[in-house]
Amino acid sequence: PERPELCFEEEEVQHEEELLRNPFSVRGWLRYAQARLRGPRPRLNQIYERALRELPGSYKLWYQYLRQRRAQVKGRCPSDPAFEEANAVHERALVFMHKMPRIWLDYCQFLAEQGRITRTRRTFDRALRALPITQHRRLWPPYLSFVRRHPLPETAVRVFRRFLKLCPEEAEQYVSYLRSVGRLDEAAQVLARLVNDERFVSRQGKSNYQLWQELCELLSQHPDQVRSLDAGGIIRGGLTRFTDQRGRLWGALADCYVRCGHLEKARDVYEEAVQTVMTVRDFTQVFDSYARFEESVIGALLDTQAQLGRGQDEEVELELRLARFERLMARRPLLLNSVLLRQNPHNVHEWHKRVALHQGQPDKIIQTFTEAVRTVDPQRATGRPHELWVAFARFYEDNGQLDDARSILSRATRVRFRRVEDLAAVWCEFGELELRHHRHQEALSVLRVRAPQKWGDPKNGHPKIKPVQNRLYKSLKVWSMLADLEESLGTFQSTRAVYEHILDLRIATPQIVINYALLLEEHGRFEDSFKAYERGIALFRWPHVGDLWLTYLSKFVARYGGRKLERARDLFEQALDGCPPQHAKTIYLLYARLEERFGLARRAMAVYERGTRAVPPAQQSAMFHIYIRRAAELFGVTHTRPIYQRAIEVLGDDAARELCLRFADMECKLGEVDRARAIYTYCSQICDPRITGSFWQTWKEFEIRHGNEDTIREMLRIKRSVQATYNTQVNFMASQMLKVSGSATGT
Repeated sequence: PERPELCFEEEEVQHEEELLRNPFSVRGWLRYAQARLRGPRPRLNQIYERALRELPGSYKLWYQYLRQRRAQVKGRCPSDPAFEEANAVHERALVFMHKMPRIWLDYCQFLAEQGRITRTRRTFDRALRALPITQHRRLWPPYLSFVRRHPLPETAVRVFRRFLKLCPEEAEQYVSYLRSVGRLDEAAQVLARLVNDERFVSRQGKSNYQLWQELCELLSQHPDQVRSLDAGGIIRGGLTRFTDQRGRLWGALADCYVRCGHLEKARDVYEEAVQTVMTVRDFTQVFDSYARFEESVIGALLDTQAQLGRGQDEEVELELRLARFERLMARRPLLLNSVLLRQNPHNVHEWHKRVALHQGQPDKIIQTFTEAVRTVDPQRATGRPHELWVAFARFYEDNGQLDDARSILSRATRVRFRRVEDLAAVWCEFGELELRHHRHQEALSVLRVRAPQKWGDPKNGHPKIKPVQNRLYKSLKVWSMLADLEESLGTFQSTRAVYEHILDLRIATPQIVINYALLLEEHGRFEDSFKAYERGIALFRWPHVGDLWLTYLSKFVARYGGRKLERARDLFEQALDGCPPQHAKTIYLLYARLEERFGLARRAMAVYERGTRAVPPAQQSAMFHIYIRRAAELFGVTHTRPIYQRAIEVLGDDAARELCLRFADMECKLGEVDRARAIYTYCSQICDPRITGSFWQTWKEFEIRHGNEDTIREMLRIKRSVQATYNTQVNFMASQMLKVSGSATGT
C-alpha cells in the first residue's frame, strides 16, 4: 500500500517477468505499453519512463511515448499544466533524438497548436541548427506555413529570406507573400532579380515574359509604393526586349504616369507610342488606351466643374481638352497609315492612301509626295513605283503648274526603276501630258528620245547589268505610242521609220505588223506592205503567226487575184508548212477558194482532200461537208460518191451515221435504190437499235416506199443480228449490269 507502483495486476506479471529476463528488448516494452493502452494514463506513462530509462536511444519508444503524451492533452485548455509537462517530455526527447526530423516536426506542430508563437519560431530555428542541411527541406514548408498564419510580416520576411538562401527557385512564393502583405517595393525588387536571372526556372511554369509582365503590372499600378526601382527605365527596357508586346508595355508605362498624377507625361508617352509602334495590333491597343485616357480626363474635369462650378479658366481648359480629343480621333487614319509605312516604307499603295488622307491640303500633299519619292526604293518597292511620280505630276497638272509637272516627270525618267515597263510608263505619261495640253510637237519630241542600242563589254563579250534607261529602246509601249503619234501627227516617212525600227529591234507584235502593212497599203505601197507581212511572219511562230498569215493571204489575193497565181500558191504552201492542225482549216478553205476562182477545179478538189486529212478529228466532219457541197456544185452529185465513202471510213460513228443517211438519201433521189439499200445495210453495223432508233425508222420508211416483203424481212433480220451483237459485247453487258444494280439500290 505504501508503494502502489509495485502493485501489478495478473496480466502485467507476465510482461514484468519477461522484462526482468531481457530489460533491453524494445519489442517487449512496446508490447507491455500496448497491453496497458486502455489503462490509467499515469500507469502508461510510468511504463514508457521505465523503458526509456533502460533504452534512452530508442526512436520507437520516444516516438510512441510522445504521441501518447500529445494525445493525452488533446482538447484541453492551452494553459493546462499538462501541456508544459508534455513540452518537457519533448525537450528530454530532443536530448537524444535531436537528429530525428520527425520529432522536431511533431514538437513544432504541437507548440503551434498551443499558440506559443515565439517558442515555436525558436524551436524551428533550433531544429534547423540541429538537423543536417539535407533534412531542411522537410522543415521549411511547415515553418513557412506557420509564419504565414500570423500577422507578423517582419518575422515572415526574415524567415523567407533565410529560406531563399537554401531554395532560391522558390522566390515566387516570397513575391506572392510580399504582395499579400503590401510590401510591394521589395516584391518588385525580387521580381526584377528573377527577370534578370537567365538561369531562373519558374516552379509555376511562368515564362520570362510573364514574370516581366507581372513586374510591369506591379510598377504601373502601384507607382507610389514602389520607390526603389525606375519604372520608366524598366518598362522602356522591355520595349526593346519584348518587341511583340510593345502595345501593352506602352500602355503600362502611360498608366504608371497617370497613377502618379503626371498627366502630361502620360500624354507624351502615348504620343511617342503611336508614332513608334510597328504593328497594327500594338497601334490599336495604344490608341484605344490613349482615347480612354483622354475621355477619363474630360470626365474628371466635368465632374470637378459640376461640384465646384465653372469659371472662365475652366471653360477654356474644357474646350482645349475636347479639341485635343477630337483632333486625336481625326488623326487615327493618318497614324494607322504611318504604322503600315513603318512596316514597309516601300509600299506604294500605302503612300497613295496617305496622299488621299491629306485631301484638300496642298502643302501636305506636296510634302507627302516628296517624302514618298525620296523614301521608296524602286528595287524593293511593293507595287508600281512609277505611279508615285505620275500621280505627283498629275497633282501639279491639275493645279495648273505644268512646268512643275514636267520637272517631276523629267526627274522620274532618271530614276533607276527595277523594270523597263515602269520607265516606259513615265515616258508615255510625259507624252500624254503634252497631248492633253495640245502641245503635239513637244509630245513627239519627248517620245523621240532614244537610248543606246548597243551595250556590252567588248573584253569579256557578255552584256553588263545595265540600268533601265539603257534598255528603254526595247520598250514596246514607248514605240507603240510613238508610232501612233507619228501616224497621227508626223509624216509618212517618219512613221515608216518608226515601224522599221520596231521590226529591226524584233519587239513587234502581230498587231503592229498588221498596222504597219495597212499603213503602207493606204499609201499605195502594196509590195512594201507584203514585205512587212513577211518580215513579221519571220518573227513569230504558230499560233501567234496565224493572224498574220490570214491577213497576208487575204490581202494578196484581193490585190492580185489570178495575176500572180503561182506566187499565191507558194504563199499558201508556205503557210501550210508547219501549220498546226487546229489552225489549218481556214487556210485550206482560202486556198481552195483561190483555186476555184482563179485556178483549176481539180486542184481545188485536191486542196479540199488535203484539208480533210490535215484538220483535227473534231473538224473533219465540217470539212467533209464543205468538200461534198463544193464537189457537187463543181462536178455534180455523182462525183461525191468517193468522197462520201472515204468520209464514212474516216469519221467517227455519229458523224459517219449522219453522212450515211445523207448518202443514202442522195442515191435514193438519183433512183439508185439498191445502192441506197447497200448503204443502209453497211451503216446498220454501227447503229444500236436501242440507241439509234431514228436510223432504223428511216430505213423502215425507205423499205416501205421502195422495197417489198422480202427486203423488209431482211431488214428485220439484220436488226435482230445487230441487236444480238451489241448484247454480247462485254462493255455493253457491264453497263447494263451497273444500270440494274444502281436502280435496285436507288442510286
